[in-house]
Amino acid sequence: MTGRRRNSSTFLPRLLARRVRAGALTTGALVACASLAAGCGVVPGVTGDSGDGPITVMTWAPENTDTTNKPGMPAFAQAYARWVNGRGGLDGRTLKVLTCNEKNDSVGAARCARRAVKENAVAVVGSYSQHADSFLPTLEGAGIAYIGGYGITTDEFTSPLSYPVNGGQPTLLAGLGRTLADTCGPVALVRPDTIAGDQLPPLLDSGLEAGGHVPSADQRAAEDATEYDDEAQQALGRATADPAKRGCVVPALGDRTGTFMDSFRRASGDYPEVRTATVLGGVDQTTIDASGGASGPYEGSYVTGWYPAASDARWDPMKKVIKQEAFGDNRIDAADAGVQTTWIAYTVFRQVVESLGDGEVSADTVSRALDDGLKASTGGLTPTLRWTFQDELAVVGFPRLVNANVTLQVVRDGRLVSAAEGFTDVTGTLRGADL
Repeated sequence: MTGRRRNSSTFLPRLLARRVRAGALTTGALVACASLAAGCGVVPGVTGDSGDGPITVMTWAPENTDTTNKPGMPAFAQAYARWVNGRGGLDGRTLKVLTCNEKNDSVGAARCARRAVKENAVAVVGSYSQHADSFLPTLEGAGIAYIGGYGITTDEFTSPLSYPVNGGQPTLLAGLGRTLADTCGPVALVRPDTIAGDQLPPLLDSGLEAGGHVPSADQRAAEDATEYDDEAQQALGRATADPAKRGCVVPALGDRTGTFMDSFRRASGDYPEVRTATVLGGVDQTTIDASGGASGPYEGSYVTGWYPAASDARWDPMKKVIKQEAFGDNRIDAADAGVQTTWIAYTVFRQVVESLGDGEVSADTVSRALDDGLKASTGGLTPTLRWTFQDELAVVGFPRLVNANVTLQVVRDGRLVSAAEGFTDVTGTLRGADL
């Protein structure tokens, strides 16, 4: 994982220099991925990005690894391309989607970025990677926009070539902390023992402290463990430090959250009053069902997310694409936050292309359209998105975070349902984060 934060004082100079760098790619950067076919796929088409020719983009995510996997994101991107091309393309042009398995390591992420440059991708859309340090410099050097990353790293909220559609982990944890401040006694956070994991406690604590609560107890855990018995016992001990108040345990371990909850369920018999709470991405309805539904450890848990619940009618257009182009593809789950983010990212990209009319669609024109104030509508799944360079959260190191809204859901009778109507804006809470 990566946790490197760029100095905000260098943000605007780097933006101004970006187009100079885009025209100064070295030959080495262009030929460095001559053997990148393994692990990568493509929706058939002819390479090209101008005039009436095909428009090439890339979507990457880790697959078949021992840690977090997001195969639904590239799978949905290809389904989206089939759907769009079957209806005349993007503003009359064929959409060509390259996919790449970034393998959850820095080498794989860098390889995918270099391939995007080599294949003349005009943008990387709806992707997931924990290794922004490895891929963003390559994209920045080529002037390629990163639209709708998952928001898993700080760099996605600082790079001038990043256009996030959600608030990533910062908003989820700040929003969850604010909710738990009113409902929990001692709070124990279980998070990865990594650089990126180090960013999580102050974000959760910003919400807790905004509600007058004391900071959480920080419980570190291995990112790729197969069981968390010791960590569950320690977290339960910390959550019950004040016997007069009902404590809460917050696992924030991504794909390993379910593994932790298996250990938690075994250990929590002696602590029936301890509740759990988590963020979307670590738990969904499938996870809740597999853990016992209404009788499982998630019952009563609060879950913060970026978007409306999967049952919301605003997701119907995305579900239509899945039904028509990927029916039976079990990699694609309409309730998965990665798939949802990919849908929103491609919704934004479609509006970028349409804004260019009959003009050239290239990496430069795509990023320029976004920089010039394009307002992207997402059908109510997010607020209208517009990326500026004087955003409210620049002061706390997130100049590209333009959507600080979260939703609150709760597990009730074994079902993940909305706990509050609409969105909650956590901009003010994040401003108080000790980052």
